Amino acid sequence: MKFLLTLCLLTALLAVTASADCVLVSSDRAAIAGVMEKYRTSWLKSDAVGVLSTFSEDAVLLPHHGGAAVRGIRAIKAFWWPTDAPATSLTQLEITTEEFGGNCHFAFVRGHDSVAWSAQEEGKTISYSNSGTYLNVMKKLKDGSWRIWQHMWDDPGNLRTLLH
Repeated sequence: MKFLLTLCLLTALLAVTASADCVLVSSDRAAIAGVMEKYRTSWLKSDAVGVLSTFSEDAVLLPHHGGAAVRGIRAIKAFWWPTDAPATSLTQLEITTEEFGGNCHFAFVRGHDSVAWSAQEEGKTISYSNSGTYLNVMKKLKDGSWRIWQHMWDDPGNLRTLLH
């Protein structure tokens, strides 16, 4: 249901903004690919500021398993980096792009991702991993840069392993 709603929104946006002179050009594609790579590498560096900089101020997360929408940069930061969370570090993040399209105002990137991380829980290091699908709707800002505007992902439950 969430995927269908996002797809309808994306289709409507693309239809409204589509015209012969409003196409996604190679420099747009390169800029969007750069945003996706910055998102990936910032997570691997534990760089919250870098991750958040890949999103527009009005960005929305549509979390897995039907979680409630998370609206805006402040809410996204609180969602991904809560103050009471255990020490956590990403050890792997692979993101593939399987489909890419759009126009000069909005674009979408769809594919698979695979993530692994470790967290300190009750004095023990626990390893988690997961893989799934994602859909990003990208928005071109007034300054010409691209940002993630809507980010949706889905995956099965986390795989949990006690390391020591």
